[in-house]
Amino acid sequence: MDARQQRGMVIAATCKIEKQPRNRYLVPSQSKKGVRYVVEPQYPCCDCPDFQDRDGTPCKHLYAVQYVIEREKNADGTTTETETLTVVKKKTYAQPSWEKYNLAQTTEKRYFLALLADLCKAIPTPAPKGGKKGGRPAIPMADSVFAACFKVFSGYSARRFTCDLETAKEAGYVSRPIHFNSVLNVLDTDAATPILLDLITRSALPLKEVETEWAVDSSGFSGSRFIRWFDKKYGQPRKEVAWTKAHVLCGTRTNIIAAVSILEDKAADGPQLPGLVKQTAESFTVKEVSADKAYTSRANFEAVDAVGGKLFAAFKTTATGGAGGLYQKMYHYFSLNKEEYLNHYHRRSMIESTFSMVKRVLGDSVRAKTDLAMKNEVLAKFVCHNIRCVVSAIHERGAGALLGLPESVQVAAATDMHKNLRSCTITSSEIEV
Repeated sequence: MDARQQRGMVIAATCKIEKQPRNRYLVPSQSKKGVRYVVEPQYPCCDCPDFQDRDGTPCKHLYAVQYVIEREKNADGTTTETETLTVVKKKTYAQPSWEKYNLAQTTEKRYFLALLADLCKAIPTPAPKGGKKGGRPAIPMADSVFAACFKVFSGYSARRFTCDLETAKEAGYVSRPIHFNSVLNVLDTDAATPILLDLITRSALPLKEVETEWAVDSSGFSGSRFIRWFDKKYGQPRKEVAWTKAHVLCGTRTNIIAAVSILEDKAADGPQLPGLVKQTAESFTVKEVSADKAYTSRANFEAVDAVGGKLFAAFKTTATGGAGGLYQKMYHYFSLNKEEYLNHYHRRSMIESTFSMVKRVLGDSVRAKTDLAMKNEVLAKFVCHNIRCVVSAIHERGAGALLGLPESVQVAAATDMHKNLRSCTITSSEIEV
């Protein structure tokens, strides 16, 4: 027994050690009156200077807590003191390749424009309406949607975005100059909604072989106008910001978004899952879906099972499994194999990461004024997010992520990878998709 173990035994025998929530202990200092150190034996760690200076080697406070724990284990009233402390190393996680991450970030805009232009090429332009009078030819829908998505990606107002749009015209991404009002007008049309929903699906397809596990949730995006009304009950005017709510199904490996549904802002979460899963299963493999308690229903379990997957949703504390069917089966699975079930369920945190990525880079609010334009602007954000995820995959997952992308993008990616060959080497495991 060394000196620290002996001092720990003295502290455990003579001092008051208080147990706190989350398995923490307060241990008084022997040299500083009134000072107590926080000890967490499960890691183990202590915030005393001795533990910090000796790179995590157990201190006397850790030994004292261990003696107290061993003492409390005996139910017959006897006291057992141990002279050893098991040191459990903290769990560590692999860090990303910063060289690849930096390369993806510094070349993102160039890839973004090429990929967005390639997606928009397939957008058909409606035939002009017949009439006796002539007029200015309509802007191609491909150019309008490209300009709208590029504006959302830039984060600028429509007027300040004009210079970027002129640069895109010079590069050949749009066929003609577009006025800034025309960029705004396209988002306020019913025709833009199905086009943007299709772009979301097609922009996720390059990663269809990577993503088989999904997470679902909803999130709101605030608008730039207020809704006002008079509250008769309290006799005073009220107001709240207008906002739109998006229901999203995303992949848990690359954060790619496969399906989106935007309804009224008070729409419930649970009923939207069957439609999102069915839409995703048309283009992707669905092995499992993670969701919170709002999606725990018999209909949702059966909807995911119908496409060949399993729903791992959190159960409420009042759940009994009495609904029967697949709901009852999964409830018993949760009850008997809770740790295994939660390992699948906790993939749900990736949907929170996805919303964070969208809102931090592309903004958590929309500039549009009307409900339709707000909805389409949020869809445009998701299109931009998917393209960003593909750009990251090009560099972080290697050549396998280039499958199905435009030839110009493959050439550019190969050039960038060659320039960064020493710090961005593609291994055989990274090439596999």
